[in-house]
This record gives sequence, structure tokens and C-alpha cells, in this order.
Amino acid sequence: MITRAEGAYLGAVRAFQNPMLDLLHKRYAPLVVSLLSVVFTAERPHVPVADAHTEVGDALDQLRAAGYEENLPTGTARDLCRQWADAGWLVRQVLDDDVEVYQLSAHAVGALEVAGRAGGTRARVSQSRVRTLLDAVGRLAEDADPDVLMRMARLDAEIARLRAELEHVQKTGTVEQVDDEQLLEEAENVLHLVRELPADFARVAESIKAMQRDVVTALRQDERPTGEVLREYLERGEHVMESTAEGRAFAGALRLIGDPQRLDQLASQLDVVLRHRFTRRLPAPQRAELREIGRRIEQGLDQVFTAQREASYVITAQVRNHDPLRDRQVDELLRDVMTGLQAWVPGARRGQAVDPLRRLPVAEVEHLRQSAGDLRRAQPPSPLAEWDDDGGDAAADEALAWGGPHYAELGQHLRGFARDAAQVDVAAAFNAAPAVLRRPVDLLGLLEIAHQRGMVETDEVAYVDAVRPDGTRRRFAFGAVTTRSTDDEDEGRDR
Repeated sequence: MITRAEGAYLGAVRAFQNPMLDLLHKRYAPLVVSLLSVVFTAERPHVPVADAHTEVGDALDQLRAAGYEENLPTGTARDLCRQWADAGWLVRQVLDDDVEVYQLSAHAVGALEVAGRAGGTRARVSQSRVRTLLDAVGRLAEDADPDVLMRMARLDAEIARLRAELEHVQKTGTVEQVDDEQLLEEAENVLHLVRELPADFARVAESIKAMQRDVVTALRQDERPTGEVLREYLERGEHVMESTAEGRAFAGALRLIGDPQRLDQLASQLDVVLRHRFTRRLPAPQRAELREIGRRIEQGLDQVFTAQREASYVITAQVRNHDPLRDRQVDELLRDVMTGLQAWVPGARRGQAVDPLRRLPVAEVEHLRQSAGDLRRAQPPSPLAEWDDDGGDAAADEALAWGGPHYAELGQHLRGFARDAAQVDVAAAFNAAPAVLRRPVDLLGLLEIAHQRGMVETDEVAYVDAVRPDGTRRRFAFGAVTTRSTDDEDEGRDR
């Protein structure tokens, strides 16, 4: 059975295995923290690898010139950056423009925040911090309590308090002034909360990258079908914000800060704060932090969304370029080579000649095509044979009777009905046509011909009686139109 002391010690050992605490308790921790804070800033989260090596090297030279040689590690700036990347403090990645950059890991961001808080103004037990704690506990209790009556009572009390405050402002016309010291405490509390955001955003981005590595590893190992791995990835990608604890927390925060109106409101509120006289008592770095709160939130959101896009891009590229059959063949070839070496090396002498491969193995082809392609042009199919039981011409006539408009006959009828007139009434021409040209579909065909010849609409309503091939009648009404009796081709033939 594990004792209390042993359990606490094992928990502390696990905690110090975290790269963040590992960074802080190293011998050169002050150097690492200082150089990372100088090279990487909120305005510059990504630094090209070559630039980072140059800047770290310049900083080391300046420290050596200032007399801190004994406190500096040996090795070049490139070696230090590689060590930091291996320790999990820096992350190397390639951007869209094929530039390789360094980026602080979530552990490094957390370490910098811890070091900044420890070296800066100490957090005080102030009214603002206690009120923040009480408000958080109150919201937690409200969300956890399902009692409807208790919720109604709390809402009534809040409404009564707000109504009393509103009446007081309306009567006096003044707002109760808050002491500058209290405003300073509240500003320090806000800055304390804001300093936690970069590490939180970095942890969400790294959880997405961890999911990306898991999927790519599963694809490369080829232990499961590619389709199964992709289905799992699509499900995780669709619910990426719910697949990890960091993602779920980020999704909840995104519903609050992802609204552009909230960000605009935040910017307006910060402007009000910065215009107040108490901000003059704040140091310049703290005023800059207050001013940059909105931008830091936007940068954090962009960091997470960029990680999502990169994960999708990497996995898509892996799927396109991954050939399980080819990879399996390469693995089998390498395995055969290793087996041959293991069989040959024990009995081989030093300096023994190896017989070279005189020729490549012959491909085992089971069958080759022996006939050339047919060079003759493709011929149309043979005509269909006539059947005795197809009904003869009667079936064809019946099918044509129910077919589309008789455009040629309708055009001739239109010219004959108009005689020498330039314009003809479409409804009158249709009513004067024989029964075979007065089907409903022929009315549509006649209107189509009129549209092609340039029809003119009138304010009257025309009525026509259509006759179907089975003898049934249908009455139609439409806006009366007139059209030319002949088209351009007919006029050309007449001339």
C-alpha cells in the first residue's frame, strides 16, 4: 500500500517530468527563459529557423561580452535550438510558403508565463480577485443546481438589485465613483487572467497536432485498412473540438469570444479603461498588455485554426502519397536483404569478395497480349429487324399521335390561315386548325413558333379548345398574342 508521503512524492516526480517544469529547474533556465522571451513575442509567434539561430547567437555574444561567460552553456546557437526542440520547448514546422520556422510549444509558453509572474508584480489577495472567485463559484453553483424555484429566486434578487441601482442613477444623475486603487487591483487581475491565454491556446493547437500524428502513424503502420483510418479521422476531425479536453474547453470559450460583436465590444471597453486616469499609474508594459488583449485573443484563435488546417493538409497529403502495396513490397525487399546479410555475415571472412549482381531478375509475366488492335473504323449497328407482332403502321401512328408538336404542319397552317396578312392572331389560327393540329402539345408548339417569329402581346385574354388524340377536349386561356405569318427563311424563299 502506498503511503501519503510516497504518493505525494510520486506525483511530484510525474509533475517534474513535464517539459515546462523541466525547463524551469534546469541549470541554464534563466538563459533559456530570457532568450525565448526575446526571440518570440506576441507579435512574432513564428521565427524562421535561420533567423532564430542568428538572433540567439547574437544574444549569446552580447552576454559573453557583458561578463556572463560562466553562466552560459557551451555550443553554438544552432546546437542550443536543437536541444530546446528535442526537450519539447520549441516546435519546428513548415509554413505554406515552404519556410521552416520555430514556434514555442505550450510547455515553453507556460514556463515563460510562470517566470514572468514570479519576476513581476506579485498577485495580491484583492477585492477584485476575491470577487472573481466568488462570481465563478456562483456561476458554477447556478449551472449545477437544477432547482427551478431556486433559479427563479436568484433571478428575482438580481433583477431587484439592478432595478434599485437603475433607480438610484435616475434619481441622482450620477454614477458612484470607484477608487483608483481598486481599479488598479481589477486591472492587475485582468492581466493575470490574460497571461494564461497563450498557453491555453498553444495546448489546444498541440492537441490537434497530436491527433494528426496519431492518424499519420496509423496510416504508415498499415495495421488497419486505410478506409477505416480515414473514417476515424473524419469523425475526429468533425468533432475535433470534442475529442480532447483542451478542445472541449476551447469550444466553450469560442462560443463566447468567437462572436465578432463581442470582440468589438471588448475593444470598446478597453478604450474606456485606457482613457481613465488610473491607467497612468500602470507601468507602460501593463498598459500595452491591456491594449493588446483583443489582438492576443485573435492570435490565439488563428493559432488553433491554423493547426486545424495544417492537420487536414498533412493527412490529405499522406493519403494521396501513401501506397500500402508499394510500402509492403519495399518492406519485404528490405527484410529479404537483412535476412541475406544475417545468413552471409557469420560465415564471411574479412575482406572476402562479394559476387556482384550480373543482371536484374526477370519479371514474371503470366500472359502478354498477342493480337493488335482492330484498325477498322467503328461501324454503326445493324438496323433493327421488323417483327410481325409489332402492330404495323397502326402502332406507329398511335405513338406519333401522342408525340410532340407538328412544327412543319403548324407553320404551313399559320401561313395558310393568314393569307396575305402580315400579322396573324395565334388563338384564331389554332381554333381554325384541323383536329390533328389542335392537341394541347400543338398549342405549345404554335406559341413557340410565334415566339421565334416575334410575337406581340395584347391586353385581351384568348380562349382555345384543344382536342386530344382520344377525343377528349380541354379549354385553355392565355394572354392573346399576334405574330408574323412567315419567318425570315420563308421571306427569303419567296423573294
